[in-house]
Amino acid sequence: QDPMDFEWSYWIEWGRERILWLLAGHLLVSQVSRLLVEKYKPWCLMVYGMAACWLLLGIKGFAVILLHATISFAVAQFQLSLLTWLCSLILLSTLRIPAVEEAKRKWYDTENEYYLLLFTVSVRCLFCTSFSLEYCWHGPAQKSSHSFLWMLAYVFYYPMFHNGPLMNFDEFSKQMRRQEAFSLKTNLSILIVGIIRIFFWWCLAELMIHLMYIHALYSSALPLEAASYWALGGLALAQVLFFYVKYLVLYGVPALLLQMDGLKPPALPCCVSLMHSFTKMWRSFDVGLHRFLVRYIYVPMGGSQSSLLGTLFSTALTFAFVSYWHGGQSYLWYWGALNWLGVIVENGVKRILSISPIQDLI
Repeated sequence: QDPMDFEWSYWIEWGRERILWLLAGHLLVSQVSRLLVEKYKPWCLMVYGMAACWLLLGIKGFAVILLHATISFAVAQFQLSLLTWLCSLILLSTLRIPAVEEAKRKWYDTENEYYLLLFTVSVRCLFCTSFSLEYCWHGPAQKSSHSFLWMLAYVFYYPMFHNGPLMNFDEFSKQMRRQEAFSLKTNLSILIVGIIRIFFWWCLAELMIHLMYIHALYSSALPLEAASYWALGGLALAQVLFFYVKYLVLYGVPALLLQMDGLKPPALPCCVSLMHSFTKMWRSFDVGLHRFLVRYIYVPMGGSQSSLLGTLFSTALTFAFVSYWHGGQSYLWYWGALNWLGVIVENGVKRILSISPIQDLI
């Protein structure tokens, strides 16, 4: 087995040890609450998510996430979007303070446990931001649906807890409040088909890990320097194809549980072999993250409805946030800048090709 893909090895190890069992527990609580106390389902799932968080991350990890949610909710009371964003960025920046990192590492026996807290808090920051901004944008009549209790139900919803996918609070709240006819037989068929599909994707990913050694080749300069450009192109394609299959598994499991809970999950990643543009890649690979970025950054900053400079600025700000949220290392800023450039060039070419003389020439 090629052990060099950290993300795959990490989540598969955690899944086998505890997370899959906790997800199975969530499924049981969800189905029983839908069958017996549909009205109280959000609160049953909230309590279960809190208990699962406490079990995996310990009381200190649980306290950190609860503290982030409490601070975000308190700042949201001012109903100022700029203040909410400032609070979110400050909370996110605390994950990168060396002294804080060292203190958190001492809470756990292994690095893997610390990283689980780090990944979880990073994703929770997006959930807290989504709730707080929705709170700022809604009037007094809708405040009951944006209570602190609803924030906790959203933040501690377990299937999306550690690694996503991301669902904005407005979508989560509407779907969770909706009470539908419950059919155990229908849900059972959805579960069986979903498990078969995920198992197939997992087998495919494991075959690629055991037979292709893509990541091991990337970790050494010598084979890359010796390879032809065609071989390098093939390696690059293999890398993104594995990334796609990996996220079919990592997002497929929570998406299945969302369906079982009566929610509509964000669409799973679209196959990268069907992609021919940066824009489509961002829209259809991580759909939940794309919706978050569009709703909370791109559109409020003017988006495509503003001037050319306004569009360039709002797009740049969106990619800057993505780079910072992923860790803010120098290579991530280069990655964000190149993606921004790719989107800008594509949209520029589209505008040029839409001019009537150019259309006539074509």
